[in-house]
Amino acid sequence: MFPDLATLLARASPFRSGDALAGLAAASAAERVAAQMALADLPLLVLLSEAVVPYEADEVTRLIVDTHDAVAFAPIAALTVGAFREYLLAAAPDELAAIRAGVTPEMAAAVSKIMRQQDLIAVAAKCRVVTRFRNTIGLPGRLSVRLQPNHPTDDPRGVAASVLDGLLLGSGDAVIGVNPATDNVEATCTLLTMLDAIRDRYAIPTQTCVLAHVTTSPRAIERGAPLDLMFQSIAGTEAANRSFGVSLALLAEAREAALALKRGTLGDNVMYFETGQGSALSADAHHGVDQQTVEARAYAVARAFDPLLVNTVVGFIGPEYLYDGKQITRAGLEDHFCGKLLGLPMGVDVCYTNHAEADQDDMDALLTLLGVAGVTFVMGVPGADDVMLSYQSTSFHDALYLRGALGLRPAPEFEAWLARMGVAGAVTPDCIPAALSDRMPAALSDRIPAALSPTLIGLD
Repeated sequence: MFPDLATLLARASPFRSGDALAGLAAASAAERVAAQMALADLPLLVLLSEAVVPYEADEVTRLIVDTHDAVAFAPIAALTVGAFREYLLAAAPDELAAIRAGVTPEMAAAVSKIMRQQDLIAVAAKCRVVTRFRNTIGLPGRLSVRLQPNHPTDDPRGVAASVLDGLLLGSGDAVIGVNPATDNVEATCTLLTMLDAIRDRYAIPTQTCVLAHVTTSPRAIERGAPLDLMFQSIAGTEAANRSFGVSLALLAEAREAALALKRGTLGDNVMYFETGQGSALSADAHHGVDQQTVEARAYAVARAFDPLLVNTVVGFIGPEYLYDGKQITRAGLEDHFCGKLLGLPMGVDVCYTNHAEADQDDMDALLTLLGVAGVTFVMGVPGADDVMLSYQSTSFHDALYLRGALGLRPAPEFEAWLARMGVAGAVTPDCIPAALSDRMPAALSDRIPAALSPTLIGLD
């Protein structure tokens, strides 16, 4: 009924518009259930021995096969996909950590396809992945936030204003990261210099990043720019990565360039990756593999470079791939589960485009589910509306809500910095008025003009 592994995985996937667009989705609910039942009975060894993208034709497949850890795989080697689900639900955190190097992306994707959302949440919540650069990210009971101060013209004053807004609301411990409107060396250097000046002036225990292309950032380093993290969008096939202008060799060179700067004080996790379901399909580079399995393969690429941060920009690519809030929610939980199971410091950009059948209520629900699932970090965008990328995400206040509702705290070093700066309360919703009103500590409010001054942001 299912001629090969790729077909079986595709037919077993919960319905999404991208798989239908590619002609890969099950034709009916009955076919989907039949595929899920067949997949549950499939031995994990088949997923290890049968490649969904040929070994000879794809460097991501070669990476997955050549780096597989047989010792870590041994405890689960005799299991079927269905039995693997039961194992994951019963396993303790240390057991999950012990097997991660033996789990392939295809195994993670396969088991996710037969799991309910509560299963995805329960297992991901037990996966502990901790990374370090200038602070410690991923500890239990912590939720970090990427402060995303994008600006439609890369105006440093506009970026700095958003940075200040986010810091006053407790965001920025994952990274202060700007998507540049123009990917060129000059803009990258200007923004890196400005962000580093703010970080250095106030001794903020975090890291900064300009999300320029991996070929742009090394050129900025050559000009003396203070780069903390090397960023790149990645995908799950060699052809899809080629459409992004990258290869595994290029990523390795870029990582070495960032490591050579030795800017980390607590650790040397210097890479930041972003992914998203549908990117391989949009590049006609999916090899007939469903979009969620290809997405999981991108995590093998990320895992090879020991990143500080990885996040799926789950609804950004549009309704052609994830049509509505239901599909976005399922995809976000799948991506988070697969990334955490494979050992990644996984965050999610809880987001949607304005032409998708989704709204902020859908994002509130997904954000809350991810918080319960132990998501490493989420986005903090002024007003949840990115004025440069033109999509809807989560706001600084949304992060405050999640921390308050679930009793989560920022990274410990960043939390201590907030206390020193007099905004230690900015981790729960009830402190928002204090952070924004005339009760804001004078020591911090007096510094606001300096944070926006031409000298600090490198304009004079």
